[in-house]
Amino acid sequence: MNPLKKLWSQLIRSPVENRTIGGAGFNFGNSSSGKVVTELSAMQMTAVYACVRILAESVASLPLHLYSSNEDGNKEKAKEHPLYFLLHDEPNPEMTSFIFRETLMTHLLLWGNAYAQIIRNGKGEVISIYPLMPNKMKVKRDSQSKEIIYEYYHEDGKVELTDFDVLHIPGLGFDGLMGYSPIAMAKNAIGVALATEEYGAKFFANGAQPGGVLEHPGIIKDPERVRNSWSQSFGGSSNSNKIAVLEEGMKYTPISISPEQAQFLETRKFQINEIARIFRVPPHMVGDLEKSSFSNIEQQSLEFVKYTLDPWVLRWEQAMNRALIPKKNKQTYFISFNVDGLLRGDYESRMNGYATARQNGWMSANDIRTLENLDLISKEDGGDLYLVNGNMLPLEKAGSFYQNKESEVSGEV
Repeated sequence: MNPLKKLWSQLIRSPVENRTIGGAGFNFGNSSSGKVVTELSAMQMTAVYACVRILAESVASLPLHLYSSNEDGNKEKAKEHPLYFLLHDEPNPEMTSFIFRETLMTHLLLWGNAYAQIIRNGKGEVISIYPLMPNKMKVKRDSQSKEIIYEYYHEDGKVELTDFDVLHIPGLGFDGLMGYSPIAMAKNAIGVALATEEYGAKFFANGAQPGGVLEHPGIIKDPERVRNSWSQSFGGSSNSNKIAVLEEGMKYTPISISPEQAQFLETRKFQINEIARIFRVPPHMVGDLEKSSFSNIEQQSLEFVKYTLDPWVLRWEQAMNRALIPKKNKQTYFISFNVDGLLRGDYESRMNGYATARQNGWMSANDIRTLENLDLISKEDGGDLYLVNGNMLPLEKAGSFYQNKESEVSGEV
């Protein structure tokens, strides 16, 4: 086995250890609600899982290409470059580009940082990229060289990797080096959501009936037996609305307030919006359609691309361009996502937009067909022609046709 691949296999199989985020005080752990919030417990909350899945799958599904540019400023896909295949198809022999990007984006959303080990050949060219677990990574700066060092902990100790060997995508942070976990920063809000969910589960486990007190006019010799008998007969959701028969003057008095009085459902709904706010995901994308309609849901989807996805995409692009493309080639090659497909409107709107672009000469028939995933028209048939409306002339030439006609008539006369 390749020694580098063997090293990666050992690292990725090592157990989860450190839960501290970047050595700062924003850690996973106990929240104000009493619930322990970690990356795993947070993902058990449906709203967190939905937000992470939406963002991770959105970034993973975007077309990712390596482009080359010439002196004229034109760009084209650099399909012959080895890095194009790694980014677009398989970053390593064990996973596809979609799985790789989905995994790193999930790390970025849960831990605030995404790491991948860059494997290079003897020429320094990238030949594969493997994801690394953020909770096993420690980032520090060497006291002498001032270079950034990545310490990756595993079952046999630790491995030191240089900045040259690591693709690091940091999230929002305070020092420009490390990102901070959205889960750890908002653990109190997530803890409340987990607490309300647990309360609801226990409420139905107890028969969806409020707790209460069994009163007896005399002295009960074995109260534990009476309590157990009551729980077996009327506890659990399967015993809901079961008629109770009380003997010897015994009386049942409920003492708990109803979930409606406690605004249980409203609390749960608010926490869903709170979590969606953390990840900046429109509520309708996590199943809350209360304030969405046919008239505004398309606009919300476009805002999701512009204000939520675009910043993440920019982080990815700049981190990959910095780590994967040598400095001498940065003027020629660059890595970029294509988000145009997500910004497309309905069919009629797209056709009207294409017609305007075609008539004003800044899109050809093949430019339009490429965006619509249609077969191209050959050059001989005019597929690459840029046309312009013949009625449009520069202002100073307005009426020149008629002036020329008058001159011709005068000359003939």
